[in-house]
Amino acid sequence: MPTLRLPLALQLYTLRSLPMNADELLGAVAAAGYSGVELAGNLGQSAEGLRELLDKHGLKAVSAHVQIQAMESDLPAVISFQKTIGNDTLVVPWLPESDRSPTAAGWAALGQRLDRLGRRLRMANMRLLYHNHDFEMVVIDGKPAISWLLEAAKPENVGFEPDLAWIVFGGQDAVGLLQQYSGRVPRVHAKDLGDNAAEHGLADVGSGRLDWDAILPAAEAAQAEWLVVEHDFPTDPLASIQRSQTFLAEKLKA
Repeated sequence: MPTLRLPLALQLYTLRSLPMNADELLGAVAAAGYSGVELAGNLGQSAEGLRELLDKHGLKAVSAHVQIQAMESDLPAVISFQKTIGNDTLVVPWLPESDRSPTAAGWAALGQRLDRLGRRLRMANMRLLYHNHDFEMVVIDGKPAISWLLEAAKPENVGFEPDLAWIVFGGQDAVGLLQQYSGRVPRVHAKDLGDNAAEHGLADVGSGRLDWDAILPAAEAAQAEWLVVEHDFPTDPLASIQRSQTFLAEKLKA
């Protein structure tokens, strides 16, 4: 495989509909050319079992989506699991509607809540990131909600995992946000927007409306460490991850 300027990981949520065991699933990810995975769950494995399978297929656990409530209720257990599988980056993936404030103050309070959690993780030599959907792109008092959140947290305690498709879908500028939060975006979600109703308006990377010729250099300049491919509703998951990998690998050849 060619050396890529930015390595590629796959968010395993993309493959959740497949009737494959963990060994088969990770084997398929490696066969598609990815060198890392971002977890959403544990694939039914113990930490030791999952680490063994990741090593078997030459995959690195680059990050994991973990609900904020799970981290707050038993952070030591979360840390132990993630360190065992070799991961040092945790990501808050989603907020229930009850946590989505209509006010700037509410989003700032969430940023402060995350800051406290992120400080605890930093003391354990781990990192906390926040992953957006479209609802954080809503402008409140002149700024997107995501800005109120991130400005209320110290950069060393809370980073940002920008989901590029949701940023654009939410009416904001993906390149502009990468530039604004340069140095704070170690993981970037590569996803595209299309017109296929069966795929809920999402698309394989490179087959949709996002301007990857502008986005990929911006992600590199913002010091992203990994691009994480995701498709929430692929009609053919294995073909989808292969198409996205092929497109990005060609764009990112050193």
